[in-house]
Amino acid sequence: MGLFLALAGAVALGVAWLVEHVLHIMPCELCLVERWPWRVLIVIGIVDILLPGAAGGPVLWLCVPVLLASVGLAFCHAGVEWGWWPSPLPGCQAPHITGKTMAERLASMPLLPSKPCDAPTYLVPGLPLSMSVMGGLYAAAVLGVFGVWRYRIIRASRRIFY
Repeated sequence: MGLFLALAGAVALGVAWLVEHVLHIMPCELCLVERWPWRVLIVIGIVDILLPGAAGGPVLWLCVPVLLASVGLAFCHAGVEWGWWPSPLPGCQAPHITGKTMAERLASMPLLPSKPCDAPTYLVPGLPLSMSVMGGLYAAAVLGVFGVWRYRIIRASRRIFY
């Protein structure tokens, strides 16, 4: 299961890297925050691979709150995209440009333009699912696979004892 979790995290981050560096689609600040649970999931998977059973088994249960956090972040981002609430991150808002002269205003502008969090990125033409929604569905699917796997392990261990 550790290998599955590590690979699931690597696939999520790989798709994000591909979209950003190959398709040249700039991520917003919420998109960058949504990548953190996948990094943690990779670490959990690696710990399970390196320490199977002893420390790895109980560590696998940490994937549940991590994946729930990923689903929650995706829901929050989708709500921002759909206009249900404003983004909780200040970087998703319009930049505040200050100064009286044009030179002062230009100096106060950010070096790189940021993508607003309420502008969804649709990867598949004709499919009205943004990247944030697809990420949340992917996290829910990974969590579902983990749940089915744990259910089978528990069910199999009960058969042995009866």
